[in-house]
Amino acid sequence: MALLRLLSRTTAIPSKPHHILSSSSATAAAFFSTSFLITKIPKKFRKKRKKKESPRTKSIQTQPNLIPHFENILHRDAYFRFFTKTKEFLSKQREQVLLLDDAGKLHQQLGFPRGRKVLKSILRHPLIFQTYRHSDGKMWFGFSDLMDDLLREEREIEAKSELQRVDVVRKLLMMSVNKRIPLSKIYHNRLLFGISEDFRDKIANYPNYFRVTVEDDGKRILELVNWDDSLAVSALEKEFMADEEKVKKAFRFPVKHGRKLELELEDERKLNLLNTLPLVSPYSDGSKLDLWTLEAEKYRVGIIHEFLSLTLEKRAYIHNVVEFKEEFSLTKHTYQMLLKQPRTFYLAGTQMNWCVFLKDGYGGDGELVSKDPQVVFNEKLYKYADMQESEMGCRIEQERNE
Repeated sequence: MALLRLLSRTTAIPSKPHHILSSSSATAAAFFSTSFLITKIPKKFRKKRKKKESPRTKSIQTQPNLIPHFENILHRDAYFRFFTKTKEFLSKQREQVLLLDDAGKLHQQLGFPRGRKVLKSILRHPLIFQTYRHSDGKMWFGFSDLMDDLLREEREIEAKSELQRVDVVRKLLMMSVNKRIPLSKIYHNRLLFGISEDFRDKIANYPNYFRVTVEDDGKRILELVNWDDSLAVSALEKEFMADEEKVKKAFRFPVKHGRKLELELEDERKLNLLNTLPLVSPYSDGSKLDLWTLEAEKYRVGIIHEFLSLTLEKRAYIHNVVEFKEEFSLTKHTYQMLLKQPRTFYLAGTQMNWCVFLKDGYGGDGELVSKDPQVVFNEKLYKYADMQESEMGCRIEQERNE
């Protein structure tokens, strides 16, 4: 037995080194490898994930609800952005000229894309702007002779419309809380209402209407001096007297009711009509209304309607509306409020910068029903701004033949 134990020890099979085991296991793994199987979908067959659209570009309206002529107006605004902003900025400069090197740094003030050369935008409007080399050897740009003539024509229109613009400002003050608005807000939105650049200087000519006070922080406030009942009539009230049925259908404030009532459409319409009328005048004191009541919502809808009716083009961008938020007792839910009134308002543009249109102000062809002289002039200005020199020569020749 001892002999057998000795033999088993001497004839024991030696164990394999670790590196030999590793190589053999690797060989086995290679033999049974599944690398030949396609575990990933090739790129050309992968579904491309749509990038989440930015609020800067995402349309506020869905495709079925788009109204092309309203959207086209905003496209026109974007196309003439450089022209309109540069016209305003250049008009305030001394001698109405600007050094080209300085203009290249003013992309925000002049409305051209950041990183682009301003000269490219200037050359898009050859009948409006012109460049020249000064005696100092530097390039400058300013208005053309044609544009100088057009600006004189615009000043004449402003002079003739001054009393009308004064009434617009009076109505804005009459709608506001405490009948006062910071003068800077009216100035920032002056183009919306056709108010002239020098309106702040002309206020002194109307002491029976306006008074300017200066607060502790230096802010100048425009205040209403006298209330005028003849001006405290909204466009909606005037329309109600002319076409009562049209105004009844303008807004919708549905009554919440249970399904158990099983109302027919006509009965539901009559019930909703009781909830809709009477409307609340925008010239009443909305600050005294409870914030989330039906009367308060009617008041805010009426304020927006009257605000838009006072504008030249019966429309305003969100930043125009929001600037008067405190004065008109508006809430942060203005967007949702307007969405609920699609018969009267149309929201266009992008989620970042949308515009609200007053539908009744436009015909079916997208043209304004009533055009202010300033609007007619602006349309003529856009035609010249979009015209090349060769087209101008043909137009002059055509006018001579006529």
